[in-house]
Amino acid sequence: MHLDTAVKRFKDLVSFIDNYRKTVFENSLIEATAVAATMGIEPHFPEKRIIKRTRHFDDESASEEAPPSGKDSFEVNYFNYILDQAISSLTSRFEQFQEFAEIFGFLYNVDQLRSLDDDILLDSCINLENHLKHGMSSDINGHDLYAEFKVLKSYLPAETGKAIDVLNFLKDMEGCYPNAFIAYRILLTIPVTVASAERSFSKLNLIKNYLRSTMSQERLNGLAMLSIEIEMLDNIDFDSIFEDQFLS
Repeated sequence: MHLDTAVKRFKDLVSFIDNYRKTVFENSLIEATAVAATMGIEPHFPEKRIIKRTRHFDDESASEEAPPSGKDSFEVNYFNYILDQAISSLTSRFEQFQEFAEIFGFLYNVDQLRSLDDDILLDSCINLENHLKHGMSSDINGHDLYAEFKVLKSYLPAETGKAIDVLNFLKDMEGCYPNAFIAYRILLTIPVTVASAERSFSKLNLIKNYLRSTMSQERLNGLAMLSIEIEMLDNIDFDSIFEDQFLS
């Protein structure tokens, strides 16, 4: 999934959960009651016992209020709390994606790139250069990138619609648009999720255990790569590799 698509999906998901929190508690309660019935669980909320305290003649405090019902307590302290936590986490992640979209957003949609005003395109290229700058050096030159896009917009094939299509086209140009090529390569390496990295660490935990504590870094890297790319490994003919390596 491209990052621009992920931003839209996150925005839709946050909106859906927020609307769900406001309107769907009663329907969720009906569904939960049906599930509880199938599991043999009595579908009711325990009620808190009202604690009466001794009042003295000079006690001018306000009258005691009855505690909230079990249903209201569940809605406030559990149902709403869980959804609020989900909305908070998603909003935080959405803000990160939104920041990336502000930096790389003009590269996503090719049709929008073709129709961008020259001043907006120049500002976007300079902004991208500033964010890719470290000290006095930068991966791209904003003014050169702007000049490349001015030419590139007219020569991109009509069927080019996504960022990966632009990158493949630039790859065939063999260095004619170096800044644009670097910009799109950086754009397409930004992960939408960190699941791949997390799976890599999970594989390392399985490979390097206490029985393999003296494994070298090179062998560990090799075994980790074989384990991660297991689907590709299943399609390799090892017999032909052995024949090429040892019999030729």
